[in-house]
Amino acid sequence: MANFHIAMYPWFALGHMTAFLHLANELAARGHRISFLLPKKPQFHLHHQNLHPQLITFPTVTVPTVDGLPPGAETTSEIPLSSNSLLAAAMDLSRDQVENFLRSTKPDLVMYDFAHWIPNITKRLGIKSVCYCTASASAISIALVPAKKVPKNRPMTEEELNEIPDGYPSSTIVLRGHEVLSLMFVSLPFGDGITFYERATTAMKNCDAMCIRTCRELESKFCDYIGNQYEKPVLLTGPVLSKSAKTSLEEWWDKWLGGFEPSSVVYCAFGSQIVLEKDQFEELVLGFEQTGLPFLVALKPPNGCTTIEEALPEGFEERLKGRGVVYGGWVQQTMILSHESVGCFVSHCGFGSMWESLMSDKQIVAVPQLDDQILNARLLVEELKVAVEVKREENGWFWKESLSGAIKSVMDKDSEVGIMVKKNHAKWKEVLTKPGFMSGYIDKFVDDLNKLVNQN
Repeated sequence: MANFHIAMYPWFALGHMTAFLHLANELAARGHRISFLLPKKPQFHLHHQNLHPQLITFPTVTVPTVDGLPPGAETTSEIPLSSNSLLAAAMDLSRDQVENFLRSTKPDLVMYDFAHWIPNITKRLGIKSVCYCTASASAISIALVPAKKVPKNRPMTEEELNEIPDGYPSSTIVLRGHEVLSLMFVSLPFGDGITFYERATTAMKNCDAMCIRTCRELESKFCDYIGNQYEKPVLLTGPVLSKSAKTSLEEWWDKWLGGFEPSSVVYCAFGSQIVLEKDQFEELVLGFEQTGLPFLVALKPPNGCTTIEEALPEGFEERLKGRGVVYGGWVQQTMILSHESVGCFVSHCGFGSMWESLMSDKQIVAVPQLDDQILNARLLVEELKVAVEVKREENGWFWKESLSGAIKSVMDKDSEVGIMVKKNHAKWKEVLTKPGFMSGYIDKFVDDLNKLVNQN
């Protein structure tokens, strides 16, 4: 099988870029060359995860200026959620740069997600296009199927949001009550003159093949449903988790975690973009205090605060000194989850974190914050039965008691719920870590790409 040249252009969010880079590493390990188009700043964040710099290069894309977008902003982690539409408009203005690169290098195929205009370019140049979906198949199935009628130029009504598409294959992975409002984003602007729904569905309709970061063992019925809806080949990569460069957990964290009993520490992180309201942040950290367990919480400062310290409840640091840490910076999540002292992962259920939690042996507590995260949580809690979800009020609020109760229900060795989810989790981990499981998916994916590239 001949090696080929792939161009990648992911959405300007570190979670999307990281997922693309993990796949790029797997492809490069098999001899394929990757041109990974990126703005300058995320190159700095990602270069240490490039395990094959001789085959994976980072051509620079300059993020065009858009009125209202903070000068120099290049990723979603630098802006509030409300400004994502402006960043999408800036990505669309990079179209000429991308087209010039593709014309001059002529890759065999291009992988993208939100740059919905790429197939218009690749068709003219005789290049194959693959839309790489980094969300779960279950989330795509309910939010982004052509059958769902999404209005233009107005938000969806609650009735429209509640509408389950024809043929949708699950009675458990659904949105309930206040959660349907989390789907509001699909009808909101995401770029200049285009909604998120239009952008995402156009990207999937016009590609030569769709690709999803999942496996049939978990989501076969959703993958088949998407393929039928879009009338496209649906290629699967498997989970595609990171293969760490030769680094170790930072000494401070290793020493701190090492001071506790095995499986006793609760770790919490909500990704690079989630920023809580201050009151909800306080409920969260007080919930951890209420567990009586040691904990490490890695979150951004809440709205209205510039530091974590100013956001903490009065007397919190003094009361928890030595037992709990609330940290506002980046941490080595994969390595923390592999530490023997960590016993529970309190997660927002972003898709990358979802896979990391499944591949670990830590108990999982779900506190989803956004649209697809809620559906990912449903997959873990209702379908796979490997996690518990924190109960919320009708307005989406959770209280410290519900958080601490969920954590204690899985950390108590005698808890029926804890025993059940641990047993189910162990079964799924055994499936996902079976020798050859991951590599088999990538090998099949490469074979599918080769057939696609060689189609007339």
